[in-house]
Amino acid sequence: MKLVRYGPPGREKPGLIDDHGTLRDLSSVTPHLDLPTLGAAGVARLARLDAAKLPEVRGRRRLGVPFTGISKFVGIGLNYVDHAAEAGMRVPTEPIVFMKATTCIAGPDDPIVLPEGSTQTDWEVELGVVIGRVARRVSEAQALEHVCGYCVVNDVSEREWQTKRGGTWDKGKGFDGFGPIGPWLVSRDEVPDPQSLSLWLDVNGAPKQRGSTSKMVFGVAQLVSYVSRCMTLLPGDVIATGTPPGVGMGIKPTPQFLKAGDVVELGIDGLGRQRQRIVG
Repeated sequence: MKLVRYGPPGREKPGLIDDHGTLRDLSSVTPHLDLPTLGAAGVARLARLDAAKLPEVRGRRRLGVPFTGISKFVGIGLNYVDHAAEAGMRVPTEPIVFMKATTCIAGPDDPIVLPEGSTQTDWEVELGVVIGRVARRVSEAQALEHVCGYCVVNDVSEREWQTKRGGTWDKGKGFDGFGPIGPWLVSRDEVPDPQSLSLWLDVNGAPKQRGSTSKMVFGVAQLVSYVSRCMTLLPGDVIATGTPPGVGMGIKPTPQFLKAGDVVELGIDGLGRQRQRIVG
């Protein structure tokens, strides 16, 4: 099942994408795709619907973040060996955990506004893990039972604020619009192995990132278990699981960063694709 929210910002309606790629309206079934309210049982009920009986939504519509109720947006750093190498950093022995501000969350195709004075805004395609059940000190063996589904995340990062302005990474990760999520929330049953997904990202049509979740240092089950020992994870919380190589700061000999007018496109097998225009 592929859940979506469509319409103007702040007025999105719930929907789903059927097996033929058609957008169907869910308003008659649920007014909101709020994961804390729906819970695992509510999502399961939606999965049993006959999509063909739902109204078809015609025309091109803006897609927003595919669900609401995100209380925490957790990031994982340097979770691909080859990305750690291009960053000139050691492969971590435990997951590097940081937080992205929930105010950075944006729709998958919404424009990204460069922060004032930014010269080092970078891209990062990542697998997003969406929590469906309260997870508190869960084991690796039970971790995936607490996952509702998966989505595409662009962990947009301002490298100067992240690495050169003192303090933690969070400062470079939480600018408004720096957390596009979607286009869909794909239910866990449609992703039997989250460690076998291909990721890609292009800038202005030029390939930048190509990778596979099989190259993660810490897999999805490990991350959900580990983070749940640091903090209680609630339905709707998102873990962005790290990025493969090919980010702008790793380009040799001269790093490449985003500028006004650039177009970023990215996606993950089976989870859809995003497209963002960079504006000043």
